Amino acid sequence: MVVTVNSAGLYGVEGYPVQVECSLQRGMPAFDVVGLADTAVKEARERVRSAIRDSGFEFPVCRITANLAPADRRKEGTVYDLPILVGLLSAAGTLSPPTKTSAFLGELSLSGRLRPVRGVLPMAVAAQRAGFTDLFVPAENAAEATLAEGLNVYGVHTVRELALHLNGEREIEPSPPWQAESAPPTGPDFADVKGQENVKRALEIAAAGGHNILMAGPPGAGKSMLTKRLPSILPEMARTEALEATALHSVSGQLPPDQPLLTARPFRAPHHTVSSIGLVGGGKVPRPGEVSLAHNGVLFLDELPEFRRDALEVLRQPLEDGQVQISRVSGTMVYPSRVMLVCAMNPCKCGWYGHPSGRCTCSYKSVQQYLSRLSAPLLDRIDLQVDVQALEFEELSRRPAGEPSAVIRARVNAARVRQTARYGPDGADCNAHMSQQEMTRYCALDQEGEAIMRAAFDRLGLTARSYDKLLRVARTIADLDGEEKISASHLAEAIQYRSASCLRQM
Repeated sequence: MVVTVNSAGLYGVEGYPVQVECSLQRGMPAFDVVGLADTAVKEARERVRSAIRDSGFEFPVCRITANLAPADRRKEGTVYDLPILVGLLSAAGTLSPPTKTSAFLGELSLSGRLRPVRGVLPMAVAAQRAGFTDLFVPAENAAEATLAEGLNVYGVHTVRELALHLNGEREIEPSPPWQAESAPPTGPDFADVKGQENVKRALEIAAAGGHNILMAGPPGAGKSMLTKRLPSILPEMARTEALEATALHSVSGQLPPDQPLLTARPFRAPHHTVSSIGLVGGGKVPRPGEVSLAHNGVLFLDELPEFRRDALEVLRQPLEDGQVQISRVSGTMVYPSRVMLVCAMNPCKCGWYGHPSGRCTCSYKSVQQYLSRLSAPLLDRIDLQVDVQALEFEELSRRPAGEPSAVIRARVNAARVRQTARYGPDGADCNAHMSQQEMTRYCALDQEGEAIMRAAFDRLGLTARSYDKLLRVARTIADLDGEEKISASHLAEAIQYRSASCLRQM
């Protein structure tokens, strides 16, 4: 007898339906799992065997074959433990065969308890698109699965509990849809920052338009401190953005168990020893990298020149295209990577080049070697490049009441609302991602603006890419001011954020 049980699998960050066909035949006892299964899938034989026996059922003594279709697509992980068990017991007559609109996924312990698996959200979405109405998952994954609307999600604790439900003896109640609790951002506040008004303004512009930003300055000037406060002014995430970010964290197994939906924008800060694979993804079993885990959020690279050159260079395409393509013999996986890149760096190895105190011990050649670790194409993709000056004693000794993050965030949210209304649901999500057609329509300059841009283009040696980025930043400044058109003052402010003093030495 052959029983087919519906399940789902993962390919990159996308889910797809899988059919688990279980066959019990006469012959020498054997248990084979076929369908291009990896080691973890094949080891399901021992987990299923022990879970059945420890749950009080008889394990069939016959020739067992479990086929995972489509058989030409590689299956990975422990998600198929539960559907294999359901198919095997149904074929043996122990369980009532599941309906054609039911799907199962989950890992089994040897005692018959269900353990959570990664990637439940994209698999639940795939099940819903395939027309399934009931999804059985480990109880710890139930809240996450409910985010895929249109499914009856059943959180299962044990095999025995599932058997009673399928046989109609004791029903499992569907899990209610998970609702996120709205809460204000927590963490460090900009009200604690002394001075650095130009840097705070640049971070506000970056947050409002989704722009990349580089801060350069001596040690202790406050670059990392300011960046840690950036999440407190980031705009709220739309539900589609939250679902995209949640799916990536779920696939990577980094979704907090008590937070099935990410409500705050991701903030990733990898150490400068990270490899290129760790930064953009890949590996023998491809996984999303830091740039994808920061999707719809912030990727912070502190001590930028200390990162490996090859790791930084592989960021160029993801920053430009908003996605990472990882090619393997079996196919190409695509991970989204629409991030706001925030970088911090010292002007030289010792950190004090150009400081009025004259304490820099680096030669001009060593400064050039240090800065040469950053390529021009990478810097060209950074919209705002600002100097962070060391504070003097008078500034540090004063305790002025700084502007709180809540006030800044209100302006940022208002600017994002204007952008959403301007571009519509099918357009760019923020100014940094405007298309050329949108730029032509919404970034037109008057005669005075054209003259300023021409002078800046010649003086700063701008490229076509940096020309576009200047217009995008000017558009964001106009949005923060509530203006429909870009004025000369908006463009002039955008230009002053284009080149940090230390980078002019390159």
